Amino acid sequence: MSVLVFADSRGGEIAKAAHEAIYYGKQIADKTSSTVTVLTYGDVSNDQLEKLGRFGASKVLINRSIKEENEQTLSALVAEAVNAESAKVIVFSFDPNGKVLAARLSAKIGAGLVPGATSVPEIDGNTMTVSKNVFSGKAFAKYRINTDVKILSLLPNSLQPSETDATATVEEFTPAVPEGKIKVKEVRALGGEGVPLPEAELVVSAGRGLKGPENWGIVQELADALGAATACSRPVSDMDWRPHHEHVGQTGIAIRPNLYIAAGISGAIQHLAGVNGSKTIVVINTDSEAPFFKAADYGVVGDAFEVLPRLTEAVKKFKAAN
Repeated sequence: MSVLVFADSRGGEIAKAAHEAIYYGKQIADKTSSTVTVLTYGDVSNDQLEKLGRFGASKVLINRSIKEENEQTLSALVAEAVNAESAKVIVFSFDPNGKVLAARLSAKIGAGLVPGATSVPEIDGNTMTVSKNVFSGKAFAKYRINTDVKILSLLPNSLQPSETDATATVEEFTPAVPEGKIKVKEVRALGGEGVPLPEAELVVSAGRGLKGPENWGIVQELADALGAATACSRPVSDMDWRPHHEHVGQTGIAIRPNLYIAAGISGAIQHLAGVNGSKTIVVINTDSEAPFFKAADYGVVGDAFEVLPRLTEAVKKFKAAN
């Protein structure tokens, strides 16, 4: 028996969220005296695959003939790997691809599924108890799975992987899988280069307090100085100041960075629902009564046009001195 982890690949690179999922799978494997097998696809180098052992993988199965994100083909591939490895636990990342594949696989093999898990499960015999966020992150709920095969998907940035110097063995995995009826003609990466927003550890965000898209440079400058991703509130994306894939909130992307800096955002409940999992929240607003201050770890009552450039300058000075 093994724990099977699906590792997404993008342009020949294993996604950062997959490293967390592998480490998560290793924690489960240690509790069940089993091992972790990783399944991936595409043109990924053997050197990169072997290094997945650092996060807890004992073996990596690679299918190089599948190069596109076709959920029908990939779900069939995962099902074949489940059978080949006699896997009783399957782990995905709780990202767009993982959400679809976990649900399809659950229906395909009749396995219990908990999406968006946030902690290592408790195991008692054949019962697994898993925690996840509910009510837009305002509470936690515990779900029990007692099916023979169990599927979990891990919310990105829920735990910090620790690395070892171990390496994984790599095997080609080429079972006959049906060709999907959906044809993928083109895949476009939103936001260009860099870490996808849900995986970002540092995020600088802004709202209508920036007064217009022409002022976004001060947000980008701070993000560049920190090595952070940029985000925005819904009104900003609705007014086309920023692209919609940067919108964080209940109707946008939910994120859990280590640091979330919000400038000129009042902090409506819909926005908080997408960012309240952040480890540290810093709010900058001229209105001392802004609701966001109640959720902030640190608050600055001030004008973003003055505070952000001074923060950028301070970050640059700190980096230059270290």
